Amino acid sequence: MTGDGHTCNILVHIDAIVVDSICTTPSDHIFTIKDSTYSHDPSSPSPPPPPPQDTNTDPDFLLTSYTTLRHAVNSLSLSSSHSPNNPHPILPPQTLRRALSSLPRPASPAYLQPLGPSETHAHLLRDILPALNHQSLSPLYLGFVTGGVLPVAEAADNLVSALDQNVQVHFPLPPLPSSSSDPSRVPERDDDDDERWTHSASTAVEAAALGMLVALLGFDNGADWRGRTFTTGATAGNILGLACGRESVVNSRAAAAGAGAIKTVARDGLLAACRAGGVEGVQVLTSMGHSSLAKAASVVGLGQGSVREVGRPGEPWRLDLDAVEGELRKGEEDGVVSVVVVSAGEVNTGRFATNVLDMPKLRSLADRYGAWIHVDGAFGLFARALPKTDEFLGLHANVAGLELADSIAADGHKLLNVPYDNGIFLCRDASVLTQVCSNPNAAYLASPGDPNEILSPLNIGLENSRRFRALPVYAVLLSEGREGIAAMLSRMVLLAREISAFVRDSEHYEWLPNEDASLESTFIVVLFRAKDAALNEVLVDRINATGKMFVSGTKWDGRKAVRIAVGNWRVEVERDAAVVREVLTAVAEGR
Repeated sequence: MTGDGHTCNILVHIDAIVVDSICTTPSDHIFTIKDSTYSHDPSSPSPPPPPPQDTNTDPDFLLTSYTTLRHAVNSLSLSSSHSPNNPHPILPPQTLRRALSSLPRPASPAYLQPLGPSETHAHLLRDILPALNHQSLSPLYLGFVTGGVLPVAEAADNLVSALDQNVQVHFPLPPLPSSSSDPSRVPERDDDDDERWTHSASTAVEAAALGMLVALLGFDNGADWRGRTFTTGATAGNILGLACGRESVVNSRAAAAGAGAIKTVARDGLLAACRAGGVEGVQVLTSMGHSSLAKAASVVGLGQGSVREVGRPGEPWRLDLDAVEGELRKGEEDGVVSVVVVSAGEVNTGRFATNVLDMPKLRSLADRYGAWIHVDGAFGLFARALPKTDEFLGLHANVAGLELADSIAADGHKLLNVPYDNGIFLCRDASVLTQVCSNPNAAYLASPGDPNEILSPLNIGLENSRRFRALPVYAVLLSEGREGIAAMLSRMVLLAREISAFVRDSEHYEWLPNEDASLESTFIVVLFRAKDAALNEVLVDRINATGKMFVSGTKWDGRKAVRIAVGNWRVEVERDAAVVREVLTAVAEGR
């Protein structure tokens, strides 16, 4: 309904996809608004806008827009259910050009003239929606490492937008119900509580979600990870990890020097703290670290050149502990302190830097030389949530011992299948995290709560203003539980292994990094190249041009390669493996 009582009925046709159930054939983008029909020719740069209606405060506008959006997305979702007989492209090629032509042009007289909410929403559905890729809708969007969005996570994210909480300061909460069998029981009000007020449950929900995550990942003693927060992603988590590591290792040297007042990086700066502790440099030791690690080193003032590779010969993704020990010993002699970064899921191969035997040794080395251990577990960390069955024992061995680290970064928007952007950061020593991230001299941001309870998010993360990104994670953990998440992850791994087996046994392709490896070494990433050199040069384009699946390219040993990463909750192993086999065979045979 519009403000004047007229019905606002939006009927949108998107290519051959019918958005509204009463539309049965594709047409030329006609939709109905307030008893008048407006037809937009995509080739026209600036169609005359209808008079805008004041629907910004009309609740029926949101109801209509959400309903129409779900009709449209459901249609796209159905058409993205890939099979050899239903090859709907993951990104219809013609709609991208149409979307670009529909964007406002500064030279147009209509530029920045009000279009009105209803017409704007129709434009979004008609022109923009069809041109967005189907990474969330198709299990065969296999490029990069990209998750989908579970329905319950999308529903929670809608709530996040509707209530628009700024989750920054933790305020006191009312007392919890006593040990009643009824969890919905509202506690009786005490006279002492007459003067108390509450602000929002959002920080408590975030704390509950983080607690469930810690338990899901098998970090049994959750009290060891009190420094925990949600971030925008593992890149932000790596920035926090290096910042905490830098703070800890440099400050420890400054404190040991004992010359006057102790200098800290957070308060006095990196140069002053290093001078006070006789520190000549900070190095980051890793094995095939993600590119975001160099970015994080730049951001926290260590420099990209501080990142040093200490991988094993022949297995460059594995940390060479002898080399690590050599670098730590040399650093001790040269006045260089260290942060060791463990890649739990190398981006090209999906392989792991350590195993159950390595982490205790690494912890011992770090303690001996005063180093900090950070885990980049963007996607690999979730191998800890797989079922503990024989087929996944090798993967469990590869992520065993990660609880011995000082800090850990992971992505929720990958394998947990919650919306972008969502990352997780865990720090064993909360005091280090608060030292790095606290807001000094900001009385208006101070929490009057018990400092031993929930930490205010703005003092343990990069952002002061934060979306309620914890809620979709909370919803997924509550909805799916251990068993549901384990089953979802299992399907991803099993599909990756089916693809690996096909590639390994194919006469057309070479399975990387090692054709003699066990299939049980595969987590969710499959790396391969074409044996035919000419085909290999264009392999990514040929696969993506089929429109049946999407992959991303990389290089291995200086030559082009294709990387497949499985991460969507919609995976059906046999169905999706059949599509991949059909596409790869057809591309190799030139069909």
